[in-house]
Amino acid sequence: MVSIHPVDRDSRRAAIVLALCLPSDVLLYLILPMNAEAFGIGLTEAGILLAANRLVRIFGYRYVVQGYARFGDRHSLMLAAGVAALCALGNATLSGFWWLILLRLAWGLCFAVLNLSTQVLATAEPGGAARRSGTSRALIAIGPMLALPLGAWITLHFGPRLIFLLLAGFCLMGLLVASRLPTQPHRLASTGRRFRWPDRIAIWSFIEGVALDGLFIFGLSVFAQAALGGNAVLIAGLLMALRYASEMSLSPLGGWAAERYGAAAMLVAFSALTALALSAFGWHWLVLGGGSVLILRALQLPLVVTLVAARHPGQARVQALAANAVWRDVGAGLGPLLAGVLLPLLSPAWVYPLAGLAILASALACRQIARTPA
Repeated sequence: MVSIHPVDRDSRRAAIVLALCLPSDVLLYLILPMNAEAFGIGLTEAGILLAANRLVRIFGYRYVVQGYARFGDRHSLMLAAGVAALCALGNATLSGFWWLILLRLAWGLCFAVLNLSTQVLATAEPGGAARRSGTSRALIAIGPMLALPLGAWITLHFGPRLIFLLLAGFCLMGLLVASRLPTQPHRLASTGRRFRWPDRIAIWSFIEGVALDGLFIFGLSVFAQAALGGNAVLIAGLLMALRYASEMSLSPLGGWAAERYGAAAMLVAFSALTALALSAFGWHWLVLGGGSVLILRALQLPLVVTLVAARHPGQARVQALAANAVWRDVGAGLGPLLAGVLLPLLSPAWVYPLAGLAILASALACRQIARTPA
């Protein structure tokens, strides 16, 4: 029997917990805009609900870090998975904006805990951090990838509520997995300031959030709907599942490439290819450009976590990973707003190539900063 290193084992368990809990959030992005009336809300309120979980993370990550460091992975993730189950149950039974906004805010804090734990445990030791990060992202993606087509099918045949009742059970399974994580707390480095301006790695995460999680995902839905037609739920479910399928299959490859050639060098290479893919997408080469962006996004996921952990070793690692996640959330929240403003005014042939160039420029800056200590 092959033994698994404790660091690898803990990293995988944290990823499995997030894989079991994440579908209860991802399915809302598929179902809520198309079935807003079934939840007792309007379309504008649906947009606010889908953004609320990011907003609460931006302002609440500092408290999440403090609680996570104090109580350790086991207790923090058990609490997060339990609350995630209650959120899924609420999505299956409650209606009205104010009930649902409370659920979204609670889930946003749960995700912050779950996501932070996967990154901290994957980078617990410098050796193999990129490989573990890639494996972690692949495991996390399995849950949404399987849940999206299932959720689309159940919604078509049984309405938009039943799937969340089933997903509450998966969150409880995540609670059981979390009970096997280590209990020791994490020591935090003392920082003199509560707010710090982003370094170049955080700026890359911000720009990547704007371009790929914002502009690209927004445009992908719009362009695909116009080009393919058909049932909106199934099309959206397929596109979103493709995103997570790419993460599942290709994130480990990105981690392997980072281990062999260096995370900073691979970030520059993948960012350059992303700039080309976004240009093709802006020129309405939907399959070639969109498919390439999804592939490259999956390859890049392990790289920044590895760079942040290498630049902020020891006690500073937890806060640095959390800060980087905040800037990624800020970018991902701003991206759809920019898309809604820019795409009606400017040609996609300008918007997406410029976004790609911004990603490449920030990646080149990351390669320079990666050579110097923090």
